[in-house]
Amino acid sequence: MSDEQREQEAAEPQRTAEEMELREAAPDEVDDTKSAPEDREVAGPFDAAEVPAMRPYVDLGGIKVAPREGLQLRLEVDERANRVVAVSLEYAESLLQVQAFAAPKTTGLWHGVRGELTQQMSAQGATVAEESGPLGPELLVQTTATAEQGGSRTVRFIAVDGPRWMLRGVLMGQGATDAQARERVLEVFRELVVVRGDQPMPPSELLPLKVPAGVQAQRTDAPDGAQPA
Repeated sequence: MSDEQREQEAAEPQRTAEEMELREAAPDEVDDTKSAPEDREVAGPFDAAEVPAMRPYVDLGGIKVAPREGLQLRLEVDERANRVVAVSLEYAESLLQVQAFAAPKTTGLWHGVRGELTQQMSAQGATVAEESGPLGPELLVQTTATAEQGGSRTVRFIAVDGPRWMLRGVLMGQGATDAQARERVLEVFRELVVVRGDQPMPPSELLPLKVPAGVQAQRTDAPDGAQPA
């Protein structure tokens, strides 16, 4: 064996150790697969191309809502940006605030957004737990309420990745903690229709919403996590 070969063999363990160290130091890759129930295309939430055109909906632009008895609807308007940023649905003694975001065609947003929300809420002192729900992974968040409210507040984040969009809901009230109430609210969530449109939009961009005639617009600050990224 030549001196050159001996030097190469001696250097090999050092290179291997350096490569392993680099691999261990590399950040974890973000899961960009779509998160959605297997029956989404037939049970919702739906893409605009998946529902009959003649079915009645309340048209809010990027989101359409199927009317049902007992369902109260209002729009949340961010005064600073002067635009509608969310749809609030009151049903089954619960409040469901929904937003739709642009997403890539073949990859999803919810897995990555969930990690960002966990970091954001934890940094604010909230307790965050991931749970498995009927639509996929959920986040159960317990935050400390203000002195006027007393106690703590529990909210549940749910979301579904569809074709070129993600629909996210923030569930408050009974539906956040009571399984029966949550099941009723999820029926409303699964009847929603997302209208992505054909215009190019960057991932995580909020789909535009509009105020139709007869719908109350509630002026407010932008909701927690109005943008997922």
